[in-house]
Amino acid sequence: MVICQHTLFTINTHSLIFSHLSQSNTNKTQRRSKFIMSTTGQIIRCKAAVCWEAGKPLVMEEVEVAPPQKHEVRIKILFTSLCHTDVYFWEAKGQTPLFPRIFGHEAGGIVESVGEGVTDLQPGDHVLPIFTGECGDCPHCHSEESNMCDLLRINTERGGMIHDGESRFSINGKPIYHFLGTSTFSEYTVVHSGQVAKINPEAPLDKVCIVSCGLSTGLGATLNVAKPKKGQSVAIFGLGAVGLAAAEGARIAGAGRIIGVDLNPKRFEEAKKFGVTEFVNPKEHDKPVQQVIAEMTNGGVDRSVECTGSIQAMIQAFECVHDGWGVAVLVGVPSKDDAFKTHPMNLLNERTLKGTFFGNYKPKTDIPGVVEKYMNKELELEKFITHTVPFSEINKAFDYMLKGESIRCIITMGA
Repeated sequence: MVICQHTLFTINTHSLIFSHLSQSNTNKTQRRSKFIMSTTGQIIRCKAAVCWEAGKPLVMEEVEVAPPQKHEVRIKILFTSLCHTDVYFWEAKGQTPLFPRIFGHEAGGIVESVGEGVTDLQPGDHVLPIFTGECGDCPHCHSEESNMCDLLRINTERGGMIHDGESRFSINGKPIYHFLGTSTFSEYTVVHSGQVAKINPEAPLDKVCIVSCGLSTGLGATLNVAKPKKGQSVAIFGLGAVGLAAAEGARIAGAGRIIGVDLNPKRFEEAKKFGVTEFVNPKEHDKPVQQVIAEMTNGGVDRSVECTGSIQAMIQAFECVHDGWGVAVLVGVPSKDDAFKTHPMNLLNERTLKGTFFGNYKPKTDIPGVVEKYMNKELELEKFITHTVPFSEINKAFDYMLKGESIRCIITMGA
C-alpha cells in the first residue's frame, strides 16, 4: 500500500501495476500516467524488510521513501532476489557494521518518478537497479576496456545517496541506511540514475532480475574476459551461483570440456544443467588440483575462471592453465590479508592472469544486451531460480542460502 502525504487517498500499487502490465500499450501509458501523477514528488510509505542488527531476522516495517533528488530515480520494485553479498554484510563479519539498513541489490522494477537532471529514464520504464554504475563522464566510462566508474563504483560503506549523503529512507523521522545504492528489499527505493539499466519492457522481471549482479558477474567473466574459443577446455573453480553463471558462459561460447572444481560433491549433479561435463573434488586427491587438471587435459586447460575468493583456489586456477596460451580469470574477492604467490616462470611461460569486476559489463550500456540474450533464448535463466517466496517471508530466502539449498531465491514484492 502507498499513502501519499498531502492527499486523502490510498493506492494499492501492487494490483495497479500488475493490472496495467496486462493491458495494451496505449492503456499501459494511460494507467501509468494516472499512477505517476498521484505519487510524483510525494513521500511514499511502503513496506521494507529492515535489518536492525547483524545476523538477526529482517523485520517488515513501514518506511517513508522520499522523492528522488538530482540525478536520482525512484523505482517500484516488483521482484528481488537474495545474493551472497547481502548475507555477507548482514552477518557483518570483518566489516564496520552499519545498521539499521535495507539490503538487496538484485531486482527488477518500474520507474515511478525521476529527479532533476535525469533525461535517459522516465516513469514507466522497466529497469534493473545495479550495485555499481556508469556516470558516462569519467575516464573509466569513456574507456572501452573498463567498467569501473570513478563516481559510482561499488561502495559497501556508504549509507546515503551520493548527491547529499542523506538517506531517502526513514521511520518516524529517523534515517534507515542504504546498501550499495540500491536497497531493493523495499517496495520502493531510490537509486542514482547511473545505476539503473533500462531494459526491454517485454522481459519478465521475475526472471531477468537475477541479471543485475551474480549472473552477469560470472557470465561476463567467461564471455568478456576469459573468452574461450569453440571447442576449448574451461575449468570453473567454485560452483555457487557465480561459478554456474561462468559455466553457462562457457556453454554459450561452445567450450568442448567444462571442468567444475568444488569441495561440495552435492553441487556436481546440479552443475550438469549448466554445461559442466567433468568434476574435480580437491579432497579426493593427494596431489595439487592444478596437477590433477594438467594430467586430465594434457598439460592444462585453455581457460579457467575462479569464483570462490579462496586465495588457494586462485593460485590453483592460474597454475592449471596451459602454458603458451592459457588464461586464468579471478572473480572471487579474497580476504584483505591474502597474498597471491606463484613462481614467475608461470608467467614467463606465457600464461595470462586477469581479474574482473562485474564481468566487465558496463551497467547501463551492456546489461540490456544480457537481457536480450535471454529474450533470444541464448541464455537460460530459469535453471538458476530454485526457490520463490513472498516478500512477507523474505527470511526464508536467507535460510535457504545459509543451508546451501538455493542458487537464487526470487522474492515477490507485494505478496
